[in-house]
This record gives sequence, C-alpha cells and structure tokens, in this order.
Amino acid sequence: MKEYKVVVLGSGGVGKSALTVQFVTGTFIEKYDPTIEDFYRKEIEVDSSPSVLEILDTAGTEQFASMRDLYIKNGQGFHPGLQPGQPAVVSAVHTHPVLQDIRPMRDQIVRVKRFEKVPLILVGNKVDLESEREVAGSDGRALAQEWGCPFIETSAKSKTMVDELFAEIVRQMNYSTLPEKQEQCCTACVIQ
Repeated sequence: MKEYKVVVLGSGGVGKSALTVQFVTGTFIEKYDPTIEDFYRKEIEVDSSPSVLEILDTAGTEQFASMRDLYIKNGQGFHPGLQPGQPAVVSAVHTHPVLQDIRPMRDQIVRVKRFEKVPLILVGNKVDLESEREVAGSDGRALAQEWGCPFIETSAKSKTMVDELFAEIVRQMNYSTLPEKQEQCCTACVIQ
C-alpha cells in the first residue's frame, strides 16, 4: 500500500482542521479551536489503488509560521486553502483578505521544495456560507490556473467535495514530476 504525506496549510480560521477531521472521521467540528499541530492517518482507495494518507494539520496563525518550513520539507503534497507536487492550501471563500495570505504560502513551498511544479491543490472552503461569500470562484480558478494546479471548492460542514479533495491530492502526487534528486516525502494542501 502506497503512503502519502499531506500537509494542510492555510490562514487561521479557514477550516483546515474541519476539512481534515470531516475526511478522517466523518464529523464536523462546530467549535473553532486553533490548532498548533495535529496528525491523522487514513486508508483510502483512489482509482482502484489502496493508499494511506498521513495528514499533518498545521497552525494557521503567524505565531507558528516559522514551523512551516519543516512541515513543507517533510511533506509530499500540499493542500492550501482559500478561507483561510505536493502542497495543499486551504482558504475560506467568505473572507477576501485570505487571498493575500496564499501567495506567500505557495512561494514558501516552492522555496523549500526547490521546485516550481510541486503537487498542490488550491481549496476554497466554506462554500456553505454562500451569502457571506467575498471570494469569487473565478478568482480561485484564475489563481489555480496561474499556478498550474487544481482548484476545488469545499464545505467541511456539508461534506461537499471533501472526499474528492483528498482523492485528488493522491492523484496529484501520483502524477507529480518532481526531479529525481528530490526526495518525495510530503504533499501540501492550502485551504483558504
């Protein structure tokens, strides 16, 4: 069974932990409790191949920003988010300033990994809060296109596209073209 290390990055309060816990346990965390660092493990099947995801849910506050280099160095995939290869970035779609936080996170991933085409998925979380939305889906898609990565809108609360997100992270890591000298160990997901 193939193992993948996923790092979930994003600003504080964008739903990184809620997405991760929803994926791993099938439950939604109602109360916001800032994370310092949590580790999860889950077996899944993607495209008929069994896989194990080791997911590092990181702190979103600047207080722990110095730890990001270590997370990124040890990750294979990254899941960056909007609400807030191999990185994932998560952000929230209901707060526009989060977009300003995402570029530096991706730049940091590229700097630490020393490779421009790291597996990365840009995530727009909290789509269930449509009436409070400040970030247009077209903005997320445009940024993802600029970076050459997928963009997925999710909701941890309604479990919208949560399983699909983590399956896509595995696909991105499988199709990654990291240089042979580069040891593949982690992926990140950025959530806004």
